[in-house]
Amino acid sequence: MRFDGLFADSLVVGQLDRISLSFLTEDLQVRRGGVAANIAFGMANLGQRPILVGSVGEDFTDYRSWLERHGVDCASVHYSQSQHTARFVCTTDRDMAQIATFYAGAMAEARDIELGPVAQRVGGLDLVVVAPNDPIAMLRHSDECRTRGIPFAADPSQQLAFMDGESIRRLIDGAEYLFTNEYESHLACQKTGWSPEELADRVRVQVKTRGKDGVIVRVRGEEPVEVGAAHEVRRADPTGVGDAFRAGYLTGLACALPTRRCAELGSMLATYVIETVGTQEYSLRLPEFLQRLADSYGAAAAEEIGPHLTASLP
Repeated sequence: MRFDGLFADSLVVGQLDRISLSFLTEDLQVRRGGVAANIAFGMANLGQRPILVGSVGEDFTDYRSWLERHGVDCASVHYSQSQHTARFVCTTDRDMAQIATFYAGAMAEARDIELGPVAQRVGGLDLVVVAPNDPIAMLRHSDECRTRGIPFAADPSQQLAFMDGESIRRLIDGAEYLFTNEYESHLACQKTGWSPEELADRVRVQVKTRGKDGVIVRVRGEEPVEVGAAHEVRRADPTGVGDAFRAGYLTGLACALPTRRCAELGSMLATYVIETVGTQEYSLRLPEFLQRLADSYGAAAAEEIGPHLTASLP
C-alpha cells in the first residue's frame, strides 16, 4: 500500500508508548511472492520442473494454479488445517519510509515436512535448496539432507537476522552451495565467529551476490569467478531480484553449465525482475533473452546457454 503523507507527522513525542495509528492509503497491490515460489517460478520459466516444498493455508489454491500453469510441481506442498499462508504487508509513505508486518502463519508447520517421501515420489532429488523458511524447518531439512546423502544448498537470506550463531553453523556446514549477498555473508561471519575464509571452506561452492557489482563465485580448489551485472533497460522494483538470480543459477547447474555461465544466466534473469514491479510479473521471449545475454556477456555465452532454453521459451 502507498500512503501519500509522512508517517513522522503522526508520531507524537512522549506518547510513543501509547501509539495508535491509522493511515488512509491510495492503492493496494497484491503480489505473488515467497522465496521458494519465486525461485521455482523462475526455474520453470527457463524449462526446469522444480518441486516446491513448504507449508501453506487453504488460501493457496489460486496461487497453486498459477504456479502449476507455469510448470512448478506443487504436489509436495503441505496444507495447514488452521493457518493462512504466510504473507508480508507493507505500507510506504511519501519519503519511502515503511511500516511492515510479516505473518508467518502456516509457515511454522514446515518443520513437520519430511523430504524422504518427496524424493520417493519423484525418483530422487538432484539438489535441495534450503531457502528462508521456519528456522526449525530449515535446520531439519539440512540435517535430513546430510543423513540421506542429498546435496543441498543453504540459502538463509533474511533468516540470518533471527538465527543464532550455532543454528547458522548447523545450517551451512557441509552444504554443497551457499547463497548470500555481501551483507549476509558478513552477518554470517559475525554470528558464527568464522572468518570469510572459514565460511567459504565450510561449503563446496560459495555464491555471493554484490548488487550492481555482480556476483563472485568461489569453488573450492579453483580460482574465483567474477561476473558483472547484466545490462538493464530500466529499474522498477528490486524485490525478488535475488530469487531470480538463484533460479537462473540453479537452472545452469541442472543443465551442467560451467560456473561462469550459471552466474551469467542468473544475472540475466535477475535483470528481468528488477525491470518489473512484482517478483513474478516478467515474461521471457527466447530471441530477446539470448540477444540480451549476448549484449551483456558476449555471443559465446548466448550460444552455450541457448540450447538448454529452447524447450521452454517461445
